[in-house]
Amino acid sequence: YVTTRPLGGENGKVKVSKLHLVDLAGSERTKKTKVNGKIFSEACHINLSLHFLEQVIVALQDKSKGRRSHVPYRNSMMTSVLKDSLGGNCKTCMIATCSPVREHIDESISTCKFAQRVASIKNQAIINEELDPKLLIRNLKQQVRELQEALTVARGDSELDAKRELTNEEKDRCL
Repeated sequence: YVTTRPLGGENGKVKVSKLHLVDLAGSERTKKTKVNGKIFSEACHINLSLHFLEQVIVALQDKSKGRRSHVPYRNSMMTSVLKDSLGGNCKTCMIATCSPVREHIDESISTCKFAQRVASIKNQAIINEELDPKLLIRNLKQQVRELQEALTVARGDSELDAKRELTNEEKDRCL
C-alpha cells in the first residue's frame, strides 16, 4: 500500500490516506490447467487466499444484516492486510476482468458473483486527520523557549543564569 502525508496542514493536522492495490490473480483450476510441482503449490496457495477472502466478504455481508458479529480477518495474511479496505474506514473499488471465451465461462461467472458480493459491502468512510508529529514537536519546543525566556525576565536573571539548572525549591514552586 501507499501512505501519503501532505506537509503543513491546518492547525497542525494532516489528512492520512492509504491506497491498496491487490491483484487477486484469479482462481487456478488445477484440473483444467494440469499443472504440477511448484506451480501447483502456488496455485493451491492462491486458491486458499481467495477462499479466506471470500469467507471475510460473506461474513461482512452477514454482519451488515445483523446475522454475525465476528469477521475472520486473521485467517490469512492478505485479509489481515486488507482489513481496513474490506470492512473499515475506506472506500473500496474492485475491478473484475472476465473472459468472453466459452471455455472460461465458469470462471467468468464465478468472478462476476464474487464482484457482486464485494459490491454489496458498505463502508462508512470518514476523513482521517491526525496531528502532524513534527509540527507538534516544533511548536512544543518553541513554547518551552518562550516560557524559559519569560521565566528569565520574571526573575530578573541575566542570560547566563537562564541556562543553569533549577533548584528543587524552584521546581516545587512551579508545581
